[in-house]
Amino acid sequence: MSSERVPVELCKGINGLEKVVLREVRGSSAEVYLYGGQVTSWKNDHGEELLFVSSKAIFKPPKAIRGGIPICFPQFGNHGSLEQHGFARNRVWSIDVDPPPFPTNTSSRAFIDLILKPSEEDMKIWPHSYEFRLRVALGPGGDLMLTSRIRNTSTEGKPLTFTFAYHTYFSVSDISEVRVEGLETLDYLDNLQNKERFTEQGDAITFESEVDKIYVSTPTKIAILDHEKKRTFVIRKDGLPDAVVWNPWDKKAKAMADFGDDEYKHMLCVEAAAVEKPITLKPGEEWRGRQELSAVPSSYCSGQLDPQKVLQCS
Repeated sequence: MSSERVPVELCKGINGLEKVVLREVRGSSAEVYLYGGQVTSWKNDHGEELLFVSSKAIFKPPKAIRGGIPICFPQFGNHGSLEQHGFARNRVWSIDVDPPPFPTNTSSRAFIDLILKPSEEDMKIWPHSYEFRLRVALGPGGDLMLTSRIRNTSTEGKPLTFTFAYHTYFSVSDISEVRVEGLETLDYLDNLQNKERFTEQGDAITFESEVDKIYVSTPTKIAILDHEKKRTFVIRKDGLPDAVVWNPWDKKAKAMADFGDDEYKHMLCVEAAAVEKPITLKPGEEWRGRQELSAVPSSYCSGQLDPQKVLQCS
């Protein structure tokens, strides 16, 4: 019998929810739940988990899964009658058996295409016609790629306007030892201060209290340096001009039923997003937003790590 890894496997996950397991030949893997179209695991070829999922996450509809990569659509944040961060993260997606051609540069067979269309119930709370296609792929080197394509399928000439984020929860050894590079000197909207606009002053972002900021007009690459694990996450993004940085810290952590009291120390959300300026599509138009995550060893030792080098050599 061949010992070759099955690149794509559909199986049952927690509470019987369906999930897809992606495996790359060198040993990296990812898990995607059809509930939420949500990545809940991404492991490197040593089997180390790179994403954070709360030990108290509730894998039961209609509650969104706390951790991994929830998809915020059709809104990020809390506006109007829609639930916070929209409804894509608590709908059951379908496997897309006939996706339109995907210009892709990966030779990987470890990918899955999912699709979400509005139900009649959805049309009552958000009366818009769309097709949301999501491809989750593992690259040969273990990189995790998410590509979203959202098309306005209105037959009534109705525009489609939305905001969006990949709400990625990274697993970190200790939040007080982590720094984020690539967002310095940029403007951000501070959600803890009524979305007031400020300019980032530090030469890198470090953490010693709650943070909830939307950085605007951000570069296509952002690095998260985890000194203790000697690991750097590199986020590359396309079509997503903003970046949300979030950690709830101790008080908020204690207030969340599906989040452990001390778990804030071991996670950081850095989210590729389109929030400040909503995206509007005319009927027939399609938007694409992509993020690629890689985890590279970082030779951080006492001196400063040159952020340019991290971003170039990755």
